[in-house]
Amino acid sequence: PPPRRVLLLGEGNFSFSAALCGAPGMQLVATCYESEEEAAGRGGAARSIRRLRDSGAEVVFSVDCTRLKEHFPPGKREFHRIHFNFPHCGRKAGVVKNRQLLAGFFHSCSEVLAQEGEIHVALCNGQGGTPADRPRREWHNSWQIVALAAGAGFILSDVQPFKAETIDGYKCTGYRSQDKSFSVEGALNHIFTRSTAPLCSTPVSCQTQLGSQKVSFQVPQVLVDKMNRGFLEVNSNHPVRTIKEKLSAGLSQAFPLQDISSCLPLLHRGHPHGVCPSNIFWVTLSPGEAPSTQEISQGLANMVLFSHLGQDTDKDVQEGCPTPQQFYLRPSLLPHAQAIIKKKGFSPGTLQVLSGPVFRKCRITPHSLPAFHEMLVVLAVGRGTENSCVQMLVDNIKTTLNSLHQGAPGVKPSISLQEAASFGAELNDFAAFEGQLGEIQHLLCVGTEPEPSGSCVGVIRTAADELKSHEMVVVSASLNLDLLAMLLCGISDWRMLWTWDRRFLEQFPEGELRLFKSFSLYPPSYVHDVSFWLPAGEEFDEVAFHTLARRVSGEMIVSIHLRDDFQQAGTGRRSLCYRVTFQGCDRALGCRQAAEMQLRFREEIQQHLGVTLR
Repeated sequence: PPPRRVLLLGEGNFSFSAALCGAPGMQLVATCYESEEEAAGRGGAARSIRRLRDSGAEVVFSVDCTRLKEHFPPGKREFHRIHFNFPHCGRKAGVVKNRQLLAGFFHSCSEVLAQEGEIHVALCNGQGGTPADRPRREWHNSWQIVALAAGAGFILSDVQPFKAETIDGYKCTGYRSQDKSFSVEGALNHIFTRSTAPLCSTPVSCQTQLGSQKVSFQVPQVLVDKMNRGFLEVNSNHPVRTIKEKLSAGLSQAFPLQDISSCLPLLHRGHPHGVCPSNIFWVTLSPGEAPSTQEISQGLANMVLFSHLGQDTDKDVQEGCPTPQQFYLRPSLLPHAQAIIKKKGFSPGTLQVLSGPVFRKCRITPHSLPAFHEMLVVLAVGRGTENSCVQMLVDNIKTTLNSLHQGAPGVKPSISLQEAASFGAELNDFAAFEGQLGEIQHLLCVGTEPEPSGSCVGVIRTAADELKSHEMVVVSASLNLDLLAMLLCGISDWRMLWTWDRRFLEQFPEGELRLFKSFSLYPPSYVHDVSFWLPAGEEFDEVAFHTLARRVSGEMIVSIHLRDDFQQAGTGRRSLCYRVTFQGCDRALGCRQAAEMQLRFREEIQQHLGVTLR
């Protein structure tokens, strides 16, 4: 392969460059800010420059690190690695001026760094402002290097000790090559890489099968990066597929098993009984594509309506509920299971397995997923044996999950079956929504240290009224594969499961589960408050508020907390104040981007929720 071009900036005496020259596979370009005459007068610099040139390296003088593109011709502008050791403006420049220097440097790097290149910035201990510093400075007193890099589209992917003593012949100089050197004890080398591009903001259409007809619809903006990702397909290495396949293999050893996931439609029609409309992603079919009722009924095997759908009632119309002519993305696979049970071909004693992505509007929390992969298993058993069947299902799932964690050392799952009634209102969003779909008897909880009590990742139901036979009972278990993947692989943020960054799936070769190591360290967060008056006499739809936040930010908001709920004496007007925290997960987010998102968010809630900003 051609040699990797390495750019070294701000070299004082060129001793760092000289230590690297001669390394195989490298084409060095060593630079400094001073002129050649000024640089050559520094102690030892002339000798290092001569050594570099003799080895074939390029030495360039008077290079401004904030205008790199101007110093190299078009054919020589791409570098695979850029080093900048101990940047400093000179003299007694404070943190503000040095931040400006770094900001200009990172923006300049974005024009000359190869797509998969790296930027190495060595800083004195404490300057970076990250948790890797020991001791760590207060944020306002640091150089805030991760936030500055994010503003230019870079993420911090690694931090390593800068061990000057191991670099042969290296001697650190002070700023502008002064004789007094920087203190390099405890210094850190910060390694930055390019972030993936921001999410597409243009409307996206999706085609799907609806009954016997193919239709198109505009994807809700919140879900544009979550449609047709193929995580459960045969050639996928994604952790959710690995977990699904392992669970299926384990269950097949205890029950006859049939996987019927391939024929599940993406859209439903009408209004789901018992489910709050604000939790549903409603869609509109492209003009002229809405099939007739007769066409849908003919393709009922491929199109399932929620039970109890019925016709519009006057009450529905008065309350503004969606009509049966409207469509929505499936929030659950349960209706499909109910339809399969009622078909004549349903075989009692055979475990039916359904899996696929489902979509639910929800509040913003680290474990609340607007899209996730559900695995639903359904089994008809003889009345009186349902409890032993449930226990057999749970024991089988426990055994499989315990075997899976062996591939992710350091994560030991604690799996428990708990009565749903014992949880009361303390349910996560997944379990709370499942409760809207029908009565739950048991919760399957998985915990990992240091929180062994666990999070609900599955619900188990037993229902006698699904079958006409009085001798049989249906047992079903719904599992959230995404939450399982997070717990088993140590993934702290659900957004990472949906990243487009190839470095995520590279950690799970051939479907092997491992403990995940983040490639985006210490992402900066930006806190903004928003307060507003509510429209008189109207209930506030908090889920709609959170969904707007998701859409405006492109999932760059990590939390929303209610700070104040105030009612004005005399008028009775009600005001709410929320604290919104912006933070990327796999993508860079700069301070200016977050501020722009906050402004758009304010405009959107005023326009769509009818509030009056304060």
